[in-house]
Amino acid sequence: MCSVCSTTVERRGYEVKIGSQLVNLPVVPLGDDLALALLITVDMGVDFMSRAGAELAAILRPHDVEIVATVATMGIPLAVEVTRHLGLDQYVILHKTPKIHLADAVTETVRSITTDGEQRLLFDRARIKDVEGHRVAIVDDVISTGASTGAALRLLRRIGANVVAIGTLVTEASVWRSSLGDDADMVQSLGAIPVFRPDGSGNVVEDWAG
Repeated sequence: MCSVCSTTVERRGYEVKIGSQLVNLPVVPLGDDLALALLITVDMGVDFMSRAGAELAAILRPHDVEIVATVATMGIPLAVEVTRHLGLDQYVILHKTPKIHLADAVTETVRSITTDGEQRLLFDRARIKDVEGHRVAIVDDVISTGASTGAALRLLRRIGANVVAIGTLVTEASVWRSSLGDDADMVQSLGAIPVFRPDGSGNVVEDWAG
């Protein structure tokens, strides 16, 4: 682990505005030359997620979204709130871990910056009817490399969804833009954060290129 990054994190963290809310995120090392500001939605509290969901829903509303989709697990609290504030009832989850109802799931390969190795997104075939031919907004907590979002796009389009918007609490650096290509134009975000690199003097510096 990067001891330089660890001591810096304990001292200050990273302050970012997410919509109308100002939060301080812990910065943790991911390796010797990379540290990330972590936004853990399940630790943010009900009030924060409700307000963030309302603000993201307001941005997505002009797209006439019929159903919200997200990637488990950290995207679920956001999907619930965006769905509620859009006045909808149903949302769908693209899972990353096998479950009994996903034995015959539609799958798509994905590799995430915060997860070791290759994973698969799994979508319950029983929910295809809820997205096929419908206007879908993908929402997620953070868009970093764009890998999870890209995989979600490919899977949903393969089963007939019309993805009309992508919403996130924060984008991280800018690698996701090249990863998503033309689909990057669909991304709507409440905030933006960099990744961090040690500067050799006991601190970390912001890296917006990633």
